[in-house]
Amino acid sequence: MEAKLIGLGVETFKIALYLSLPMLMAGLLAGLIISIFQATTQINEMTLSFVPKIILVVIVAIFTMPWMMNMMIEFTINIIEMIPTFAF
Repeated sequence: MEAKLIGLGVETFKIALYLSLPMLMAGLLAGLIISIFQATTQINEMTLSFVPKIILVVIVAIFTMPWMMNMMIEFTINIIEMIPTFAF
């Protein structure tokens, strides 16, 4: 019983990591590219670094939404199917 709950917790963290990874990587790469651009041109404008990252993260979220929804639906179905195994 404890092993199933621990496995469910590990699977929950994996799903959260998989779902957040595309947006985090897009923000990281955009931040890196913008930082290099700002360092080479010596432009220190805060909105120049913030706005493109937000726009890119939103675009990545929109394009990966079907994949994320499928992953969440499968995970939810698996949890619902596991409910009888956790009943006392």
